[in-house]
Amino acid sequence: MAAKSKPKYYLVEAGVLPEVFIKVTEARELLETGEVRTVAEAVERVGISRSAFYKYKDSVMPFRDMSRGSIVTFNALLRDKKGILSSLLAIFADTGANILTINQSIPTNGTALVTISAITENMSVSMDELITNARGLYGVIRFDALAG
Repeated sequence: MAAKSKPKYYLVEAGVLPEVFIKVTEARELLETGEVRTVAEAVERVGISRSAFYKYKDSVMPFRDMSRGSIVTFNALLRDKKGILSSLLAIFADTGANILTINQSIPTNGTALVTISAITENMSVSMDELITNARGLYGVIRFDALAG
C-alpha cells in the first residue's frame, strides 16, 4: 500500500475557478452560520448537487488574508447613561468593523467596563481613527485596543 502523498495547495483568484468551487464554499458558509440545517438545504440554495458538495467540501475554502486585518479586542470604560454604548457600537458599524463579541460589566459607581472584539479587515478607516473617534464620544471615559 502506497503512503499518502502530502497535499499541494494553490492560491487562485476566484474569478478563474469553476463555479462549483465557489458554490461549495457558499454552501459550507450557509451550514456554518446556521442559515440552513442540512446539506440538502444548502446545496439546493446555491444550486449544486450533493455529490459535488461532498466531493469538494474538504478541499475548497476561501482564503482569509490575515495581513489585511485581524481580530482586535477593545476595552472601554463608559458612563452609565442611556445611549452611550449604542453610540460606540455605531462607530464600529460606520467604519465597517465586524463585531464578534460584546461583554459589559454591571455598572458600578456610574461606570461600566465594556470589552468588544471585532474583525477589522474591512474597516474604511485606520485603527488610529477608530480609536480617536471612540475616545471623542460623549460618555466614553477610556477606550483602548488591547490585542490584535
